Amino acid sequence: MTSCPLCNTPGGQVLYENNFIRVINANDPHYPAFTRVVLQRHIAEMTDLDIQERQRLMDYVYLVEKTQRDILHPDKINLAAFGTMVPHLHWHIIPRFKWDLHFPASVWSAKQRDENDAEYQQQLNKQKMLLAEYEQRLIQQLTQF
Repeated sequence: MTSCPLCNTPGGQVLYENNFIRVINANDPHYPAFTRVVLQRHIAEMTDLDIQERQRLMDYVYLVEKTQRDILHPDKINLAAFGTMVPHLHWHIIPRFKWDLHFPASVWSAKQRDENDAEYQQQLNKQKMLLAEYEQRLIQQLTQF
């Protein structure tokens, strides 16, 4: 589809791709490990996939979630697939922490704390330091998947 941003651009830093999906870092400065699993072909809804494709897509989502949990140790993982702004099937996998800017609300809600807060900055820097390890492990696991 010519007007679809996920058909026309990668949608972020591509960490892995094959003919079915691509996995990208969404490049969010407040959520450095915010990852998306994007279906390569343009469809809008999960039920547009057959059962095997649905399971395969979710297996990729679960692999990303598990890798985030193993490396980053978040307090919670948010999984979301909206499609109202970009009607191209993709999943958001977002590690959440009690110290993050929006916790416990969604990352698209009003901020719950000041981004200049010293504890927030310290914790964010720790997560940024783990980003390379997370991405390396994720790429390794996706390649072996």
